[in-house]
Amino acid sequence: MGPLQGIKIIEFAALGPAPMGSMLLADLGAEVLRIERKAGAGSRPGAGLFDPALDILNRNRRVVALDLKQPEAIETVLRLTEGADALIEGFRPGVMERLGLGPEVCLARNPRLVYGRMTGWGQSGTLAHAAGHDINYLSLSGALHAIGEAGRKPVVPLNLVADGGGGAMLLALGVLAGLLEARGSGRGQVVDAAMTDGAALLMSMMYTLKAMGQWQVERGSNLLDGGAHFYDTYPCRDGRWISVGAIEPQFYALLLQKTGISDPDFDAQWDRSRWPRLKAKLAQVIATRTRDEWCAIFDGTDACVAPVLDMDEAPRHPHNRSRHTFTEVGGVVQPAAAPRFSRTPPAPPTPPRTASDPQVLLDWGFGTDELAALRQQGVL
Repeated sequence: MGPLQGIKIIEFAALGPAPMGSMLLADLGAEVLRIERKAGAGSRPGAGLFDPALDILNRNRRVVALDLKQPEAIETVLRLTEGADALIEGFRPGVMERLGLGPEVCLARNPRLVYGRMTGWGQSGTLAHAAGHDINYLSLSGALHAIGEAGRKPVVPLNLVADGGGGAMLLALGVLAGLLEARGSGRGQVVDAAMTDGAALLMSMMYTLKAMGQWQVERGSNLLDGGAHFYDTYPCRDGRWISVGAIEPQFYALLLQKTGISDPDFDAQWDRSRWPRLKAKLAQVIATRTRDEWCAIFDGTDACVAPVLDMDEAPRHPHNRSRHTFTEVGGVVQPAAAPRFSRTPPAPPTPPRTASDPQVLLDWGFGTDELAALRQQGVL
């Protein structure tokens, strides 16, 4: 089920955006075979940090563990690439080449293979071989500097921007673009997805506003960074929060109407010099009621006001429930597959596999005698 049904992808176990990118493709129906290193306990990527049985990023695929130090294991992977449409790896540059599984070798076995590479800094560049994490890649893109309140330190936006949007989603997009091109050309290629590139790409609107003279480098002084009083979050009387995004004049007028504000000072919506003062005034008004009281007041209006929900509240919100935005798999509440498809909806997610399943090789074209030989050689 799903629009990617029939697509076969090999994924090398890693951390962060590579497994999330693979999850996105698996969610939409691709058959993703996750290859893990055959080693001792605690050798899985993220061991000690993540519980494999609860790792949502590893849902919807089967797993086979191989001893990649043995040439027979490398040959097994190369056999698998012959029947695959794509391969995804998330190691530092050069690791796959040292294993004997670099792009040149794999594309020689399957010229149509799309070889997806997920790194922080990219396959080239002065930092290509340096260690790093989401926060570091975000730093070089200009994004981290732009997030936060005026006069305060930059705010870390979880790992959503570099790992998620700029990494996993960019990787999935690149692999899909490569697969689409290969259908016409009959030739595969390497997709070099770098989180620092992706994070920079996500800043396109801000760079546009800067070029137009409408964005200042000072944090908390712009339209979309919390600088404007009509685009920010506010604490309510009960300590909970609401978000306000009343940019358009008609939405702004509704915001003032529903909050009962008649102060003429608010008439100059786009006067930046007034924003700090108007924000303080609006905060005083919002603090007079609880979050639920404000939600009741704004319910059904176009004032662009919403409750700021925590991770326990979000799955219970009526809109998310009506959209089935969240689902429960094996007792774990998690985001459902997205986007939605009218004709080829994906199947419900399956829990992450915690054990190697060598039988999957039979489904990828290996014979029972070959499987037995690999077991005997200790490859599996």
